[in-house]
Amino acid sequence: MNKDTVILIAEDDAGHFELVKRNLWRSCIEHEMLHFKDGQETLDFLFMNGDRIKREKNHSYVLLLDIRMPKVDGREILRRMKEDERLRKIPVIMLTTTDDRDEIDRCYEMGCSFYMVKPTDYNKFMAAVENLGVFLSLEEVTVPSVK
Repeated sequence: MNKDTVILIAEDDAGHFELVKRNLWRSCIEHEMLHFKDGQETLDFLFMNGDRIKREKNHSYVLLLDIRMPKVDGREILRRMKEDERLRKIPVIMLTTTDDRDEIDRCYEMGCSFYMVKPTDYNKFMAAVENLGVFLSLEEVTVPSVK
């Protein structure tokens, strides 16, 4: 993955965010990571609204998205992104505890790139995120820039 790609992490649980960040670093991911604590913060960044940090044009992003988010849930974020001409190219990896088969199918139908269930076991969760980091660190993973 391009070294300039920014990893966006939409995760309301601060502990999960820290575990994800730490284990991505352990996988040699040195990309900038931005944390969003609720769905509205995520949408404001993506659609360049509000007075907080905004998405930069012509940058590459990957979004790690939890489904159960305050204010706006992950499904709604995914839906809005994939309906937007500029944002639909951003890869979205659902990273959530929701393991319902219908929910997984629905997210794929809506355009998520990958769906990863967070294991409830701490060590398995750490290993899963580390494996995700190994995948993201592959140079062959191409992430398009967004206008």
